[in-house]
Amino acid sequence: MRLGKKKGIVGLDIGSSAIKLVELKAGKNGKYSLLHAGHAPLSPEAIVEGTVMDSSLVVEVAQRLVQEQGVKNPGFGVSLSGISVAIRKISVPAMSEAELAESIHWEAEQYLPFDVNEVKLDYVPLGGDGDTMDVLLVAAKKDRIADYTGIVSQLGKVPALVDVDVFALQNAYELNYGETAGKVLALVNIGAHIMNVNILARGASVFWRDIVFGGNAYTEAIQRELNLTREQAEAVKTGEQLGDHTPQTILGVLNGVSEDLAAELQKTFEFFYTTSSHDHVEEIALAGGACQVLNLDGVLRERLGARVEVMNPFREIAYSESQFPPEWLNRHAPSMAVAVGMALRTAGD
Repeated sequence: MRLGKKKGIVGLDIGSSAIKLVELKAGKNGKYSLLHAGHAPLSPEAIVEGTVMDSSLVVEVAQRLVQEQGVKNPGFGVSLSGISVAIRKISVPAMSEAELAESIHWEAEQYLPFDVNEVKLDYVPLGGDGDTMDVLLVAAKKDRIADYTGIVSQLGKVPALVDVDVFALQNAYELNYGETAGKVLALVNIGAHIMNVNILARGASVFWRDIVFGGNAYTEAIQRELNLTREQAEAVKTGEQLGDHTPQTILGVLNGVSEDLAAELQKTFEFFYTTSSHDHVEEIALAGGACQVLNLDGVLRERLGARVEVMNPFREIAYSESQFPPEWLNRHAPSMAVAVGMALRTAGD
């Protein structure tokens, strides 16, 4: 009897300003090649603060992406972040796997900001010292999961996996940049509405936070300062010239928002330092649609005293340049990190 190979899935990252889709093909020696990659903007009223307000609009945009790409794979993964997700590292008395499975709901209840009956729980034992053991606990609200898996079902596809943005981001980083054992590194994914932070130390994820701050702050500042419509502000922010306005001429406005963003990150890092044995984040890898704002990397470097680079989630992934023009891929790459991270998973793992 031949065991079936684990089925790869399509990563569908449903963000509040765009939908991103990635499918990879696993090859030999842990190498991957790119089968499908798509990016489609979403109007701001479709998803507000992570809540799906207009599912038919989201389904319509996602359906168009799936059709344009000719995706045949039935298994899709989605990812969540924000206030509907909680990640905690907890210490419990040492026990067997069976005992842990039985008591995890009761243990979780003490640490979660939600009613334990309203969430789906997942957990990973992290080892311990004999008397106690650490457990990584992830909880996501059932209604939020249903919103996102429902979109996949409406596409006529199977929701094979629900991931969390910070861990999908880590998957994508580790495939492309290798092990992180020797340094303290922050993965920072800046979406339109939320910034996900995952800090790795000694090769393991040790701190997670979702901050309500993102690319919309730049758009709103440009609208306010220059008296432009939302569409015009988005265009200038992403590098287009609009009359006399270019990203260079509005650098003062952009830098002001980048300083606020850096201050939010600084607060988060300082909280991490007080709760861990580390006192310096040496490196920041940026991802997300808003991470390419002019001079953001410079502001972060100066404010946080860390090396800063923009992550390329396709760095170690083979692709055909005729199918995926490098210019298109480079432009959208940072915003597709979460989708890449999901596409690295297999159904049922």
